[in-house]
Amino acid sequence: MANMKNAKKKIKSIAKETINNNNYTASMKTACKNVVKAVNNKDKKQATENLKIAIKRIDKASQAGAIKRNNAARNKSRLTKKVNAME
Repeated sequence: MANMKNAKKKIKSIAKETINNNNYTASMKTACKNVVKAVNNKDKKQATENLKIAIKRIDKASQAGAIKRNNAARNKSRLTKKVNAME
């Protein structure tokens, strides 16, 4: 347990950051799963709509620092390839 006053404050701020990061990543993962479901159901229109939402969520998570920049780029690229491969 922390003894210094600033260390106790840091513990509180880290806990808040962790909660926020978990919210960003959970939202991002759900959006990505929705895209994959639409691709598996062969619904091109729904997949493109879900892709736009997923890209927004991925960008927000990246800006907030919940995920790294290359991770965000990789996820967006993979999802876009899946949607573009549909006929």
